[in-house]
Amino acid sequence: MSGTPEEPGGKRTCGCGARTSRRGMLAGASMLGLNAALDAAFTPATAEPADERPKDGDHLVALDVANPVALEPKDIAGPQVIAWPMDPVARLVRDGSRLNKVLLVRLDPATLVGVTRERAADGVVAYSAICPHAGCEVSGWLEDQKILECPCHNSRYNPREGAAIIDGPSTRGLAALPLKIVDGKLVVAKPFTGRVGIAPA
Repeated sequence: MSGTPEEPGGKRTCGCGARTSRRGMLAGASMLGLNAALDAAFTPATAEPADERPKDGDHLVALDVANPVALEPKDIAGPQVIAWPMDPVARLVRDGSRLNKVLLVRLDPATLVGVTRERAADGVVAYSAICPHAGCEVSGWLEDQKILECPCHNSRYNPREGAAIIDGPSTRGLAALPLKIVDGKLVVAKPFTGRVGIAPA
């Protein structure tokens, strides 16, 4: 007869505790693994060099070039340019994470507002190229208004005012990347001013 076995003295026993314990251990191990993966993803100290966010002194180079060369302000023509940061000593392009994509726009310095003017270099402003709403690349440009637009859900940003939100579903502006000019080249002056990537809900 199948059923729950009895201990001497008539008390019933089952393997429930053992099964629950094993299940709990597996769930715990799974969560530890997930936390470790998240820590690796978000902790710069454990990141691979190519994954690390732009650092002070990094040059900016064009995407998909065999021999990356540091960009100069004059190279930022047209509506916008997407670039990678590059360690100039190791000549390591930080292209291991799409969150490192930098959006460069050259504007009339007289039109830049407040702290945006301080972060610019010869009228060039730099922002994260990744929209905080759903993680799409901000590749749209509305020439008549001179504003940035994400093509996925039409969030719009004003590059003259710190890439602040103009309209759309995004809940925050694009993180800025302060720039300076060294030997005529565009160079990162400070890390991103805020979190890059999708904004937490």
